[in-house]
Amino acid sequence: MKYKIILILLSTIISSDLNVNEIINKIDFNLNSKNRVITSEMIVHGRRASRTIVSQSWIVGTDKAFTEYLSPPREQGSKMLKLDDILLTYSPQTDRIIQISGHMLRQSIMGSDMSYNDVMEDKPLDQLYSAILEGEEYINNRKCYIIFLEAKTEGISYPKRREWVDAEYFLPIKEELYAKSGKLLKSTSMDGIKKIGDRWFPTRFIFKDELKKNSKGTEWIIKDIQFDQEISDIIFSKSNLRK
Repeated sequence: MKYKIILILLSTIISSDLNVNEIINKIDFNLNSKNRVITSEMIVHGRRASRTIVSQSWIVGTDKAFTEYLSPPREQGSKMLKLDDILLTYSPQTDRIIQISGHMLRQSIMGSDMSYNDVMEDKPLDQLYSAILEGEEYINNRKCYIIFLEAKTEGISYPKRREWVDAEYFLPIKEELYAKSGKLLKSTSMDGIKKIGDRWFPTRFIFKDELKKNSKGTEWIIKDIQFDQEISDIIFSKSNLRK
């Protein structure tokens, strides 16, 4: 009880300096954009070896995304298309387009610690969660705000989240994702932060599925990112999956 009182008092003191909604808005500004083109590497660390998967993605807002996998040969030509709440995948090996929905959204992407749900639920935090400021903590000698997020509606993959937000960059450099019961499902972190235009953006994300036994995590490394590009709507057509 004493701890809760101290935590509430601390949150009140911090909130008078910087409102929790202002922090959320700054995070959303950094991580979201009108559109972007990304070239990236996904490094899946297995128990015996690691795999590196290279891809290029075209993203418009939070409703449209098209990803083409470039290497290794086994994955080359595989594609993924997101249109609002519809997610389609294409494999050149089978020449089939599959809609990912329901329980399939919880499956991992190419054996990584990232799920299809992680791709689908990328809307700004202020649209999905209500937030409270729990306090402050230093990580690697950097001041961070600790924020607890709770989903505003049912059906979200991670109903509860806790983030450690860098007080200078306003990015969640550490995050824990929970089920409604409070069980830890996944943890993430980000680093390699750079100033791109008028926003701070990380160039390396680390995902760890806490339900996977002996998981060594997955790295997602941004090799190149371009904001506010001209992106043709043709890219987001279903026919483009087979091209």
